[in-house]
Amino acid sequence: MLKQSLELKQTQKLSPLQIQTIKLIELPIQELEQRIRKEMEENPVLDEDVPNEKEEEEAPREVSLSEYKEDDAIPSYRLRSDNYNTKDERPQYSTFSVKESFTQSLQEQLGYRSLSERQYAVASFIIGSLDDDGYLRRSIDSLVDDISFRANIETDEDEVLEMLKVVQEFEPAGVGARDLRECLLLQIRHCRKTPEVENATKILTHHFHEFTSKHFQKIMSRMNLTEVELKAAMAKILKLNPSPGGQIDDTYTDQAQQIVPDFLLEYRDGELKLSMPRFSIPELRVNRKYADILMDAANSSEREKKEAAAFVKKKLDSAKWFVEAVKQRHNTLSSTMQAIVDYQHDYFVDGDETHLKPMVLKDIAEKTGYDISTISRVVNSKYIETHFGIYSLKYFFSEGLENQDGEEVSTRELKKALQECVDNENKRKPLTDDELVDRMTEKGYKVARRTIAKYRDQLGIPKARLRKEL
Repeated sequence: MLKQSLELKQTQKLSPLQIQTIKLIELPIQELEQRIRKEMEENPVLDEDVPNEKEEEEAPREVSLSEYKEDDAIPSYRLRSDNYNTKDERPQYSTFSVKESFTQSLQEQLGYRSLSERQYAVASFIIGSLDDDGYLRRSIDSLVDDISFRANIETDEDEVLEMLKVVQEFEPAGVGARDLRECLLLQIRHCRKTPEVENATKILTHHFHEFTSKHFQKIMSRMNLTEVELKAAMAKILKLNPSPGGQIDDTYTDQAQQIVPDFLLEYRDGELKLSMPRFSIPELRVNRKYADILMDAANSSEREKKEAAAFVKKKLDSAKWFVEAVKQRHNTLSSTMQAIVDYQHDYFVDGDETHLKPMVLKDIAEKTGYDISTISRVVNSKYIETHFGIYSLKYFFSEGLENQDGEEVSTRELKKALQECVDNENKRKPLTDDELVDRMTEKGYKVARRTIAKYRDQLGIPKARLRKEL
C-alpha cells in the first residue's frame, strides 16, 4: 500500500554574490591577483580603473537598465572596489623566496647527459615519478607499464633500472633511492674512503635493521668494533641527508614561487597596527563603451540591439557581483585578522610563545559573528608578517589544557616544554613516556601518558629506545 505524505523542508540558496565571496575568501593574495586578471580577461565589461580627479569626486554607481532614458547624460559608469586606494603608498613587506624547484634541477642535470631521445624520455619520466623528498616509491614494473601507456615507449625493467642509475648520480646525492637504506648508501659512496666510511658502509649494507633499532651492542659484536670505532662510523651516517628532495625546495615542487603575506602587523609606539599589503590588486570599473551600448539599446526597438543589451546587462551584473565580492573579501579578512590580533595581543607584542593563548576557530567566529566555515577559509593558506617573523595564520590556533594552577595553556606551550625535556635528557638513558609525565609535572603541567605519546609523535620524537645514543 502506497502512502503519501508532505514534508516541509527549509533550505538556503546562496546568491551569486555569496558564492563569489566564498570563493575569493579562500584565495591568498597572489591567487587573488590572478583571479582578478582572469575575470578581467573573461568579462569585457571590466576594466582596470585609472581614476582622474573628476571621477574621484563622483560617487560609484551601479549600472541598471532602468537608469537609461532618452535624454540621460552619460554618467560615470564605474563599479569600484574602493577598499584599495591607489593614492596610498604600498607598504614594504617580506616574502618567502623558494629556490629552483626539485624537478627543474634534475631535468636540467639530465640535459647535460649524452643520452638518446628514448633514454632521455625514460629518465625524464622517472624524475617526474619521484616524491617530494626525492624517493622513488613506485615499483619498477609499474613504471614500465606507465611509460608504455603514457609516454608510448615500449621499455623493460632493465632499461628503466639503467636510467634510474643515471638519475641516482644527480645532485643532491641520494636522489632516486627506493628506500632509506639505498638513499644513505648512495650518499656515502661519494665520501672519501676512510676507516669510518668503510665501517659506515658495512653497517648500512649488512646491519641496517640493527642500526635503525639502535642495537649497538649487536653491531659492535658482529663487526668486531670498539665503541670508539662505532661512534665514528655512526657520526658519518648521521651527517647524511635522509630527505634529499627537501634540500632544494621543501615547500613547492612545480616551480619557483613566493609566499606574500596577506597581512602586515607592526608594533609602533606601544600599539599594534594591522594593514593589508596591496599586491598588484587592480581597482575595477565598468568599461564605458559597453555602458554606452547598453544605454543606446535601452531606447531601441531593434532586436539585435536588444540582444546585445541583454548580453551586456548580464556581464554588468557579473561585474557588479565580482567587485562587491572583492570588497567583502577584504572586509572579512580584515575583521578576522583584527580579532585574532586582539585575542592574542600579548603574544603579538613580543612573539613569546608562552603568551600564545589557546584559541580555536569557534573563538574567532564568536568575536566576529562569522560562521566557523568562513573563519576556516580565511585562515587557510594566509600569512602575516610581524616584527618577529612571517607566520601562517594556522600557527596561532591550538587547543588548550590546564596546568596545575588551573590556568589554561596552549598545546604549543606544552609541546615546547616537552621538547625541552627531551633535549635535556641523558641520551645514554632517554626518558620513557612515564618519566616524561613526571618531568612535565615538575614543570607544572598536568599531562596524561597518552597525551605525551601523542605530542611526541606530532613533534617527530621517537620512543625512548630509538633516542638512545652511545
